[in-house]
Amino acid sequence: MMRRILTVGLIAAAALASATATSAQEVNLYSYRQEFLIKPMLEAFTRETGIKVNIVYAQAGVLERLKAEGPNSPADAVLTVDIGRLHDLAEAGLLRPVRSAVLDRNVPPQFRHPEGLWYGLTLRARVLYYAKDRIDPKELSTYEALADPKWKGRLCMRSSKHPYNVSLMASMIAAHGEAKALEWAKGLAANLARKPQGGDREQAKAIKEGVCDVALGNSYYMGAMVNDPAQRSWAEAIAIFFPNQGDRGTHVNISGVGVTRGAKNLASAVRLIEFLSGEEAQELYAAKNFEYPVLEGVKWDPLVASWGRFKPDTVSLEKIGRLNGEAIRLFDRAALP
Repeated sequence: MMRRILTVGLIAAAALASATATSAQEVNLYSYRQEFLIKPMLEAFTRETGIKVNIVYAQAGVLERLKAEGPNSPADAVLTVDIGRLHDLAEAGLLRPVRSAVLDRNVPPQFRHPEGLWYGLTLRARVLYYAKDRIDPKELSTYEALADPKWKGRLCMRSSKHPYNVSLMASMIAAHGEAKALEWAKGLAANLARKPQGGDREQAKAIKEGVCDVALGNSYYMGAMVNDPAQRSWAEAIAIFFPNQGDRGTHVNISGVGVTRGAKNLASAVRLIEFLSGEEAQELYAAKNFEYPVLEGVKWDPLVASWGRFKPDTVSLEKIGRLNGEAIRLFDRAALP
């Protein structure tokens, strides 16, 4: 399936490159996010503005494609699924600064690049999944506590190299420094019930099957599982816990967007990002993706709201992006796969 998506993306990219993509009424978007997740927002944008969105979907390789295309790239904007990819695009010099009073108003400072290279659109919390029938939530407290020996043989997680865990580790470095973050990673490794594997949903499945009692996972996967008949029993076996509510808050990541350095439809690209940060698109995001709107005051999806309110970590995600490389190195030193 991934190969098919990427192949379709390559064909679409070729079509974009041969099209007359400089019309003021068009904008060309490269997206890591799948079509069914963002199509409603893009259709709403076109209805409101008359600007057509030409989109390429890809599971990976967008950074390499933009490098290869250089100034001839048809892409005006890039939509990604985590802070790590946004940071990599910015570091590679592939994004241009955007200044907008609308974006400054809609996107809190910690969720946007200080120079306007990228802007967050939605939030997801990196939470704890726990077995409802075996764990009293009073036993849970912080990410740091997962390294306690009492959890030995009871913890599941996906690969430490996945961007979601890398960014979590970067937040630990930001909060405690490298030495304590390394000690924490070693504690996680000692407490694993099995070698890291699968995605976040597979960790919920492992809890249901009794492989482990607690796991790291993104909040929105709970919504995805509840709405998938094949996975609903996984969701029913677990509950969500928001760590670190007594101190810095729960780590959050973003989906986000940036304007490419060579954008030929600059005004349309900025208008698209402004729309995606606004109330109508934010409400659609919340209802479709079970994520948290980055725009304060937008109503949460009822299922998401049922998990409870929480305090998010306010550390700058630009800082988290800069620490991602060190986070990977520390996981390697901790021998955490």
